[in-house]
Amino acid sequence: MEGRIHSVETSGMVDGPGIRYVIFTQGCLLRCQYCHNPDSWDRDGGEIKSVGSLITDIKKYVPYMKHSKGGVTVSGGEPLLQMDFLIELFKECKKLGIHTTVDSSGGCYSSNDNFQKKFDELCTYTDLFLVDLKQIDDQKHRQLTGVSNKHILEFARKLSDKQVPVWIRHVLVPGISDNDNDLIKLHHFISSLSNVEKVEVLPYHKMGVYKWKELGFTYPLEGIESPTEDQVEHAKSLLKAD
Repeated sequence: MEGRIHSVETSGMVDGPGIRYVIFTQGCLLRCQYCHNPDSWDRDGGEIKSVGSLITDIKKYVPYMKHSKGGVTVSGGEPLLQMDFLIELFKECKKLGIHTTVDSSGGCYSSNDNFQKKFDELCTYTDLFLVDLKQIDDQKHRQLTGVSNKHILEFARKLSDKQVPVWIRHVLVPGISDNDNDLIKLHHFISSLSNVEKVEVLPYHKMGVYKWKELGFTYPLEGIESPTEDQVEHAKSLLKAD
């Protein structure tokens, strides 16, 4: 089994608990205006790697991961676009006793039977989902990402129904995703879920702007600065975030 991989980080500290081996998959259906990996959008890009080669590399870091109560996180791009690969990878991780995490926007979530069958199987090998809820207002979500949020909210509800542990993440962009009413509505939605272990506010940053320019793309949030510490704390208070 092979997957298209954008990059690998062997000592991630922010994508789940403990020290993480983070695999960034290639391909995404969303076009987030603040994306820091626009080079991961192309589903035909990246490097093809086998589950076996990744597991061989992962084994080198198992002592560090287990000592820190870490594990393997698959992020993106959008990992759920490569579900067969993800299932096989996590099966092998479980044989090694490794904690598994998927970081997903839910952007390709579907209610069709084939997707649901694979998703149900994936959940049996997944210890944690990091779910990116970018904007609760559907129209604003379309402006920010290019797609509706309806199937994304359905994705979050499905994980709640299945009682798969979740950390909710919200990127705070001044003037884009920091409206008080939107944050309060987002809090109400999160409160309706029964599986949320943690809520995180991630301050918008501009570290990926150079990639947009290298690719010849016009960066849509030109001139928008990162939120202040007070703005972040205010958002945390509305979302009851950690």
